[in-house]
Order: sequence, then C-alpha cells, then structure tokens
Amino acid sequence: MCWLACFRGRKPALWKARLLRCLTTFGIPYAADIMNFVIITAVLSVANSGLYATSRVLWSMSRQGMVSPFFSKLSKRGVPINALIASIAIGCLSLLCSIYAEDTVYVWLTAIAGFGAVTVWASIALSSYFGRKAFLREGGDVRDLKYRTPLYPFVPLAAFALNMATIIGLAFIPDQRIALYCGIPFLLACYGYYHLVAKKRVQLLAAEKGELKAAK
Repeated sequence: MCWLACFRGRKPALWKARLLRCLTTFGIPYAADIMNFVIITAVLSVANSGLYATSRVLWSMSRQGMVSPFFSKLSKRGVPINALIASIAIGCLSLLCSIYAEDTVYVWLTAIAGFGAVTVWASIALSSYFGRKAFLREGGDVRDLKYRTPLYPFVPLAAFALNMATIIGLAFIPDQRIALYCGIPFLLACYGYYHLVAKKRVQLLAAEKGELKAAK
C-alpha cells in the first residue's frame, strides 16, 4: 500500500527497486547504502550458514566412510578444517561459474541444487513413513517415540506426493526441464558411487564400531 501511494502517477520505470525508491521518497538519507548493507549482510549470513552445513555434512560423511577420511580431520577448536576448505573451494568455483559460464555450468549447478532439495524433502517424508512402520513391526510402541508425526500416515504421504508432483511438474515447464536433465543423472551417479565404492567401506566401519561397543 505504501508503494502504491508513493508511485501513483509516476513512470513505469520507477517501479524498479521499489523499496529503495520508497526510502528515497520518504527522505531517508543514504537509502542506497542502507539497502546495499542489508543485502550484503543477508548474503554473508546465507554463505556462513551454507559453509557450516556443507562442511559438517562432508565431515559426517567422512566419519561414516562415504567419502575419503581426509575430510574427517578436526582442528584444535573442533572445526572440520579440510571439509571447510573443500567447501570454500567449491563455493568459489561456483561463483566463478556464475561469472564466466552463467548460461551453462552455473545453470546446471543451480538446477542440480534445486532438484536435490526437493528430492531430499521427498526422501525425508518417505523415511518418516517407513521408519515408523519398521519401528512398530519390530515391537516398538508409538508412545516411546520422542516425536510423533501428527496425522500419521497422511502427513508424510501428502508431503511425499506434493514433492513428487513438483518434480513431475518440472517436465511440463520448458524453462525448468534442465533441473530434470541435470538432477536425475547426478542422483544416479551418487547412487552408483555409494553402491560401487562407498558401501563396503560404510559396512566395514559399522562392523568395527559394533565390535568396539561389544568390547566395552
């Protein structure tokens, strides 16, 4: 409503950067600098949380044997330093791709990221559904669960169906099909890597941990 009041009767070009122009119209000094500061702060916050998440995931995967043990090294302060450096390096490469290959490699990377996010949420919903069924089948009691999904099994099944509908819908949007073209091969490559390379190492580490627990 404020924007409508500020720009009534103005040229269409003034609708660009609406919030910035609103601040300028109200006479707020350094409006452009304020907006730039807010945007930069938001970007740095996202980058910080992203680096934290990716480095910790890479460290955790290394501990489970899914990737090289090189990434399981911790600094004196408990920071997964090798995983963090690798995450920063890949992030910098992605940034360079957005500058020098914005119409090719960068599009592929963003497509894989988007497809991966939806696929992960679909997997989480499916895991919630089958995990509870397996828990009950093994003699567990629902009351013993620390968290009981409300409206089970409707909620996890509905979440899975909606995420799958999103993935299928990509095929009908020409500009979004690239997510399927890049995401599905990448998903199959990860699946193949796990079963052909990482699975034996994961099972071996799990067996060693089981023996250590039994010895204690």
